[in-house]
Amino acid sequence: MNNYKKLKMFFALSWEISPAYMFILLGNTLISSAQIFLNIIIPKYLIDELVGACEVDRLILFGGLIVLSNLLFAFLEKTMKRLLDVKAIYVKEKMNQTMAKKIMNVEFAHLEDPYYLDLKERSVFALNVMSVMQNLISNITIAFKSVATITGLIIIMLTLSWVLVVFLIITIILSIFAYKSFMEYQQDFYKQLIPVNRKYGYYVNLAGTDTLQKDIRMFNMNKMLIDRITFYNKEIYKWDSAFSRKRGNYLGIYGIINDLQAAIAYGYVGLRVITDKFGTKIGLGSFTMYVSTAISFTKSTVDLGNSVTVIIQMLNYLDPFMEFMSLPDESKQKDKIKFSGEVETIKFENISFKYPKSDKLVLEDVSFEINKNEKISIVGLNGAGKTTLIKLICRLYHPTSGKIYINGHDIFEYDYDSYMKGIATVFQDYKLFAFSVDENITCDFQNSNTDKVMKLIKDVGLEEKIKELPKGIGSMFGKAYDEEGIEMSGGQGQKVAIARALYKDASLIILDEPTSALDPLAEAEIYENFNNLVGDKTAIYISHRMSSSVFCDKILIIDGGKVSDFDTHKNLMKKTESLYYKLFNSQAVNYSE
Repeated sequence: MNNYKKLKMFFALSWEISPAYMFILLGNTLISSAQIFLNIIIPKYLIDELVGACEVDRLILFGGLIVLSNLLFAFLEKTMKRLLDVKAIYVKEKMNQTMAKKIMNVEFAHLEDPYYLDLKERSVFALNVMSVMQNLISNITIAFKSVATITGLIIIMLTLSWVLVVFLIITIILSIFAYKSFMEYQQDFYKQLIPVNRKYGYYVNLAGTDTLQKDIRMFNMNKMLIDRITFYNKEIYKWDSAFSRKRGNYLGIYGIINDLQAAIAYGYVGLRVITDKFGTKIGLGSFTMYVSTAISFTKSTVDLGNSVTVIIQMLNYLDPFMEFMSLPDESKQKDKIKFSGEVETIKFENISFKYPKSDKLVLEDVSFEINKNEKISIVGLNGAGKTTLIKLICRLYHPTSGKIYINGHDIFEYDYDSYMKGIATVFQDYKLFAFSVDENITCDFQNSNTDKVMKLIKDVGLEEKIKELPKGIGSMFGKAYDEEGIEMSGGQGQKVAIARALYKDASLIILDEPTSALDPLAEAEIYENFNNLVGDKTAIYISHRMSSSVFCDKILIIDGGKVSDFDTHKNLMKKTESLYYKLFNSQAVNYSE
């Protein structure tokens, strides 16, 4: 994506987030430029009056205008700066929020694809570590101000000599060429440096992540992490040294151009005061005005050059963010069928699937059908493809081939949001967040159904635990943001996750290893209450413990990514050579011991 498109996308996002910010930016530009022009033009008339008629009224008028205008502009400038600073922080945080929202709305497959994972990390790195948005916003402000000021100053200089203006334009063109040369080098430099910087940031973050400290200390990984950080620090230093030398050369050339620009401008204006060989002689007031114009012109071109340098640098950092933001949102796809919420039938038709960047089929030609209110257990060895089946039903991935139908429609024909409302899932790697118990179950802030929450807590066997907590269901998980935060065992946490799935009141509930963290007694309790918990919902769950299958209407056997059987527990136990029979009896022996 070229810099023009990136800037256009940046302004589009900024306008979407805060239109007021764009107007404040424009207002600040006009105010700053107007102050420069008034401080150049009004003193001319004051000086002309001092060396001329020297009328007191006019002296007071021009002197008063200078004082009052500067007071007014100083007030306006400070006010606009405060507004811009506040808005800049707001826009930056909203950009972070937009990024977070984007991560939650892109197709899930992107978040397990190494390319997009790298893109996401680079985007977050640019926003949070390099403060791209803040730097971009402030330097765009400076660039706008500089362009407006330079334009006005050129108009003033035209009243003196078009030859001088042509010269100034030539120096600007020379500066642009110098910029262009350096920008090409800088763009290539940052393109190569960003991956090194990202690795450095990764290891620094590892060292500071609290959840990793037990492993780091237990296996004495401190030195290894410090050595790795030091290695990348030296790499970055070497890169930065080369960049600084190149930047120094560029600044030297740019300084020569600016000094030449100033010397000729000042010299020409001085000659016009003492001789009429180059045009009509000018007075002392005009001399002051044109010298001030030349000084302001030099400063504005320097400011413009520096701001353009930073803008291009920040746009290079912003590249991965813009690419990530351009990915289509799954939830915004149009012309989709609204899902009724009731699951009547689920049908897998010749489904094959392999993960992104992999050639190995995890599922191959899988076909089966589930009817409303059925309880289905999916059984198989580790790596057989059981969890992948669940991910496909949840639309986390598209099948490589074949189709999945719910109620006779391909699941990707349904509107994403309405489809997701009809499904509740507890994955193996479920997460509980630094919210209250109530919020972790309801996934809502201050709008929960307390009676329903308490009933579910009782149903899943957490009533006694919640009663022990000083704040009950208002207790926060973890101590990261609350000193009185609570910790739960794996089994208790999993019960909260199950309660969350049931609270959603979806017609299809999926439990992927729902009792993997529970002890046998707690597991038996969940299974005994399973039918009551799920009620008349259609349920699918995966378990390595065969005892769970007894409570199900049918068992789907996945063996090496293929369906080897799909039948009731009673019928499967008659097939003494089947995988299910062997798995069930091997665990039965362990429990009997």
